[in-house]
Amino acid sequence: MGIFDKFKTGLGKSSSNLTDGFKNIFSKKKIDSDILEEFEELIISSDAGVDVAKELKKDFESFKIDKNLDDHKEILKLLADKMAINLLKYEKDLSLMGNANSSVIVISGVNGVGKTTTIGKLGKYFKDNNRSVVFGAADTFRAAAIDQLQVWATKVKADIIKSEINSDPASVAYKTAEFAKKNQIDIALIDTAGRLQNKKNLMEEYKKIINVLKKVDEKFPNEVILILDATTGQNAVSQVEEFSKIHNITGLIVTKLDSTAKGGIILAICKKFNLPIIAVGMGEKDSDLHPFKAEYFAKALLGLEA
Repeated sequence: MGIFDKFKTGLGKSSSNLTDGFKNIFSKKKIDSDILEEFEELIISSDAGVDVAKELKKDFESFKIDKNLDDHKEILKLLADKMAINLLKYEKDLSLMGNANSSVIVISGVNGVGKTTTIGKLGKYFKDNNRSVVFGAADTFRAAAIDQLQVWATKVKADIIKSEINSDPASVAYKTAEFAKKNQIDIALIDTAGRLQNKKNLMEEYKKIINVLKKVDEKFPNEVILILDATTGQNAVSQVEEFSKIHNITGLIVTKLDSTAKGGIILAICKKFNLPIIAVGMGEKDSDLHPFKAEYFAKALLGLEA
């Protein structure tokens, strides 16, 4: 299956709902205030958010639609082109991550979004591109997270720094960064806890991790990546807000972009936070992490072919 086909599969639910709604709207030919309101509500239903819906409604309203136009896909192509242009600035080339010597990348996100799996997939990607990698198991509150990261380290042949469960996460992060710098490892990927239910402790813990990394090298961490689960919908927006209070986020990776996800949430997040999307996870295989492509996303969301 090609990458575009994976986008189509991942956005299947949103695409089906939107295209069915669009067919109904476009069949009415005349664009009046009721149709425009229906259009806006349809976009909002995909979790794209009110601001994005208003922008797309304005684009839709401006189209000169031939009343004899029977093929609604021509209108969808115009919308997809507009959407892709708006999203293009949020593409960030995955291959450009970790170009600094011994880049330290902190991976953050709430529990259950797929942080540890994403670190494993990133490790495989970088190893496949001839980069040396070390994992830091700094989510020391869950034995399963440490064990899972060890499995990934063995699988992709990456080094790993870990400690006992409930040990100091900042200590693990420090040792990982120190190991990467001393041994000239290209990329250090540091796993972290995501206990948003206790925000104060989480914030203090993150501050401590960031501070100790800077003791190894002032430029650390080079990246702070937030992992978001596409199936959580609008809750993902509040997660970006909370983690941004802890430290500046440099990019996003959206996981679980499968047929159950409301893909419009990507539009909402890009619009609100102006953050690049580094990659999207579209499956369980270690190779199912792909660069975000604005054109593929827009066309797949609107049920079009590449």
